[in-house]
Amino acid sequence: MNSRYRHALPIPFIPLALLFLSIASLTRLVLTLHTGIASVPPSLWPGLFLRGFGFDLVALSWILAPMLLWAALWPARWRDTRWRGKIRLAVFFVAAAVLIFGALSEWTFWEEFSTRFNFIAVDYLVYTHEVIGNIVESYPVAALLSGVFVLAAGLTWLFRSAVRGAPAPAPQARWRLGYAAAAFALPWTAWHLASIDQMEFSDNAYANELCGNGLMTFSAAYRRNELDYDRFYFTLPASQEHPILARLGVHIEPGPAHPAIRRATFNTPEMPFKRPPRNIVLISVESLSAEFLGSFGNRQGLTPQLDALARKSLVFTNLYATGTRTVRGLEALTLGTPPIPGQAIVRRPGNEHLATLGEILHDQGYENLFIYGGYGYFDNMNAYYAGNDYRVVDRTDFPKASVGFANIWGVADEYLFRNSLTQLDKVYATGKPFLAQIMTTSNHRPFTYPGGRIDIPSPGHREGGVKYTDYAIGRFIEEASRKPWFDDTLFIIVADHCASAAGKTRLPVAGYHIPLFFYAPALLAPGRDNRLASQIDIPPTVLEVLNRSGSQRFFGQSLFRNEPGGRRAFISNYQELGYLKDGKLTVLSPRQKVETFSISADDEATPIPLDPTLRDEAVSFYQTAFRAYKDGTLKMHPVTAPGT
Repeated sequence: MNSRYRHALPIPFIPLALLFLSIASLTRLVLTLHTGIASVPPSLWPGLFLRGFGFDLVALSWILAPMLLWAALWPARWRDTRWRGKIRLAVFFVAAAVLIFGALSEWTFWEEFSTRFNFIAVDYLVYTHEVIGNIVESYPVAALLSGVFVLAAGLTWLFRSAVRGAPAPAPQARWRLGYAAAAFALPWTAWHLASIDQMEFSDNAYANELCGNGLMTFSAAYRRNELDYDRFYFTLPASQEHPILARLGVHIEPGPAHPAIRRATFNTPEMPFKRPPRNIVLISVESLSAEFLGSFGNRQGLTPQLDALARKSLVFTNLYATGTRTVRGLEALTLGTPPIPGQAIVRRPGNEHLATLGEILHDQGYENLFIYGGYGYFDNMNAYYAGNDYRVVDRTDFPKASVGFANIWGVADEYLFRNSLTQLDKVYATGKPFLAQIMTTSNHRPFTYPGGRIDIPSPGHREGGVKYTDYAIGRFIEEASRKPWFDDTLFIIVADHCASAAGKTRLPVAGYHIPLFFYAPALLAPGRDNRLASQIDIPPTVLEVLNRSGSQRFFGQSLFRNEPGGRRAFISNYQELGYLKDGKLTVLSPRQKVETFSISADDEATPIPLDPTLRDEAVSFYQTAFRAYKDGTLKMHPVTAPGT
């Protein structure tokens, strides 16, 4: 045997493997300490770190596979060059820089979402312009990258002797076969023995996330971006599902040409309006958690304008968002359907001409607008709205002179609203009624906005983003009040989702609690409605308020009706599907898992025995919504085959 292999087995890449395991373990430790013992009790730490180390080994097996294959195939004459030591050091330096950068990315992702990399990180790779711009505007990138390179260089210098002296791949045939076999055996074994579902080792969502490995969770999210409900979740046969939904007021009817959702109306709505409004302006506010508003108990004074509006509005105090991303909110506010697992329908193919609020009103003579302060290609928003009979207006349509401030996510909200007024005036001049959905962006990292508007300098972190958006909404309402269409318009102010849905449980109820205001001083008396409600209930409510037909096309129920099935809400992340009703939360998870939690007055979740009735209701809603999208039941008009 060659002298290089006398004292050590020729097992290559040991320094790189140790580097990966060290950085992965250190990342987990730092994130755990940052999260705090109040959220992650020390009693969970042994399981967290032991299981986490196992996941790190799984990720390492995939990283080593191509390296081992290289070791098996690399020609022997290229192995003993005099540059071998320098090449090793260069490879080690690059690997260290990449891994440190990955750890830094995990830190910033955890700060934003309190999870390991998930489907959001996958999406971010698609929209690199916005994401890179957001990073550049939010963080001192040059300093951070310099720090990454300095740390990588320091590690390379510190371990230079070990890196140079590590065993080299052996050129003998038996070792080549061994490397090749390991290159296939390691990932194959990892694939069959490990799954991110094994992260669920406790009832503490933080601990479960922390034990994961970012590369592993990212890979799993990429594969699971679209989850098939029938394959992964608990199901019921149609013979049971349809009667359950019928009892709750939802029917699947064949219709004259294709199946459709038909919601029964059991009673007359309790309409508080003096007369129906002619127009709707729906403001979907980025990340506006209910907990930010003084009218919901906040004492920081972040929302003086919205709090003043609350005193003049009908406020729905117990409304819950369906998801954790803007596309989920847009889906709920247009389509009125429970969230399906994986990607929102806004992001999916075949989402045109659905029975959306805009499609229904378009058939009744309305001019529909979707007005967005950012680039509407992001998250497929432009295509979705245009395909459902909305006229899309995004920042590319705003005159440059009308935009006094913008960041990577969009124009500052005050300029979004100013351009919106211009659009609404144009529609009013045509004599047509309008539905306008305005999507804000300022309450989003990097939280930058024009100076001199509020008492928090820009960038103002989350508090500044909330307060600036509040300022912009107040200014918009004030300017709209001078318009000739104001007295005939209902303004609906609602969040797309909360700022954070992190908690000790996978679906922390408080992380989905959002405000909803109906403001129309000439049409509607102020008040508060404390009944449980879902974001998907807004589209049918809008149609009933307008005294227009079509509200029966939604899964959602009118906020002004008391249905015999009772009030409920739907909350979800991209995997877990929640059904909130009667103080209990039923959670459907992949691998046909179903759990029930009791929800206390302060939104604490306590596991309780499974409630079969609520389980069957939850399953019936979610599996029907999934199938309705897949088979075209959600389409507004019949789908005909080519040539018919």
